[in-house]
Amino acid sequence: MAYADQEMSGNKVVAIIIVALIHVALGYALITGLAYSAVKKMVERVTTVDIEEPPPPEEDIPPPPEQPDTAPPPIVAPPPPINIAPAPPTVQTQPTIPPPAPLQRVVPPPAPPAPVAPPPPRVQPKAAEPRGNPGSWANSNDYPSRALREEREGVTRFSVSIGPDGRVTSCQITGSSGHSDLDDTTCKLIQRRARFRPATDGNGDPTSGSWASAVRWEIPK
Repeated sequence: MAYADQEMSGNKVVAIIIVALIHVALGYALITGLAYSAVKKMVERVTTVDIEEPPPPEEDIPPPPEQPDTAPPPIVAPPPPINIAPAPPTVQTQPTIPPPAPLQRVVPPPAPPAPVAPPPPRVQPKAAEPRGNPGSWANSNDYPSRALREEREGVTRFSVSIGPDGRVTSCQITGSSGHSDLDDTTCKLIQRRARFRPATDGNGDPTSGSWASAVRWEIPK
């Protein structure tokens, strides 16, 4: 574009110079008395100048953007319409309404009878009682010889079970003297020598019972 502008400017300058020369020639002709017709023809011949402008350069037209190769989507037929309207419910009519059922009164079950209290005993029950003096069931003469030589002393606590006949059926040590020979001797003497009046129940009949005591083992002076 700059080259074409420069060429057009040069043509215009040439044309201006020619026009100036024509005016000078006209003035000279008028002065010299040349014929007007000759000057007019000369002016027409000279003033008519064809200035050809060069054609504009061709612009580079960018190619159109490439369209992506996209295949048209497949034609999918719409699903058939589904009738989702539910069937109207069947209404049953009843000519007469039955009366409501009568209310039934709930009666609580009767309370269980109170347990029958046992009859009072005819006689007062009694515990077993020793016969004779319990101190005579074990004495210094019964001291174990080894414990006597070693001068060992102590208190043995015991409990006995008594049968309906008043005899001792078993003996248990409830408090040891600290010496097994003194404890064993205590139960052996009580089971062999002790006698009791048996315990009685509410009817006065003999029954099983128990009794507890202790034996103090001391070396005789």
